[in-house]
Amino acid sequence: MQPRIPRQQAADRGLNRMDIEAGLSKELAAVVAGARRRALRDGDRQIDTAHLLHTLLESDPEVRAVVDDGPRIPRLLGYLVQRSIGYGLRWQSGVEDSGAVPTVREDGWSPVAAGAMEYACALAARRGGEPADGIDLLAAIVADPESRAVEVLERAGVDVATLRARLDAAVEPGVEA
Repeated sequence: MQPRIPRQQAADRGLNRMDIEAGLSKELAAVVAGARRRALRDGDRQIDTAHLLHTLLESDPEVRAVVDDGPRIPRLLGYLVQRSIGYGLRWQSGVEDSGAVPTVREDGWSPVAAGAMEYACALAARRGGEPADGIDLLAAIVADPESRAVEVLERAGVDVATLRARLDAAVEPGVEA
């Protein structure tokens, strides 16, 4: 299955941190700030989709509800917390990218996370130009089946295909899950 968004889209067009963060709601801007702090604390070179997912789950009740506001949330958060001591250690030596041509961005975003942020803003724009919110970002993150966030969701037992369908219905006018 091909990702619905080109993974290196933002990197190829040269979008920078200011471009990426310009169209965000105040709540989503706080999520980005939290993800940036988490990446720095974990010693990661870039914000990736797992950092974004972790902060979204901690701060956005709508995101938790659409994922499954039940027993999966603590399990998901447990996997995300373990990234600095568990399977996430292998992520520290690499950049989350498409795998085709590794791209190191100078603005602190992995190519996949930058593409997800751009896609989240595009989803919000389709609704009439309102700022992107947590649901838009979650939809953009899970659109790429190769993202680190999708890997974490799958390890925690989340049916990502079902989640994508719920998110499509939430962000796309007229789409039924």
